[in-house]
Amino acid sequence: MPTESKMPNQRPATIPSDNIDRNFVLAQPDTEQELPHIGLVGDTYTILLSGKDTAGRFCLIDMHVPPNGGPPPHRHDFEETFAVLEGEIEATFRGAKQVVRAGETINIPANAPHQFHNSSSQPARMLCICSPAGQEEFFMEVGVPVATRTTPPPKLDEAAQAEFKKKAAALAPKYRTEFLQHA
Repeated sequence: MPTESKMPNQRPATIPSDNIDRNFVLAQPDTEQELPHIGLVGDTYTILLSGKDTAGRFCLIDMHVPPNGGPPPHRHDFEETFAVLEGEIEATFRGAKQVVRAGETINIPANAPHQFHNSSSQPARMLCICSPAGQEEFFMEVGVPVATRTTPPPKLDEAAQAEFKKKAAALAPKYRTEFLQHA
């Protein structure tokens, strides 16, 4: 039988009491439930769980990424995990590109340059977990509300696109995000 060993500076685990102020949350993205659907960079992001639902520990976002969709190169100081449910995306991580297909999951470490892009001819659907939460607030502040999980955001003319980029760049530091020239 293996012997128990303690790592240096390891304290015995204690589990806090149940916080009865926190509630069970059920998110149903393909129903009439009033979840926020946010149009952003040509994609539609549905906030399934916000930091308010998880005591700030993480957020969960359902991402609908049409062909040619995806954000510009960026980095942020929180972990980000993508589970591809349908279709495929091309993920660029520290300059290296890799195709990620339905059924595969990737994790982007905090502070690492990255981006994803749907270079296929079919929409992709992903679940994104950001830990800790906060990215969903950035999306809600910079994006535009749309009707459903798959409703595309309005097309932006050149002036509106320049204004959007200016707004996103101004808000990025507030949400611990930096836009980059290259992933």
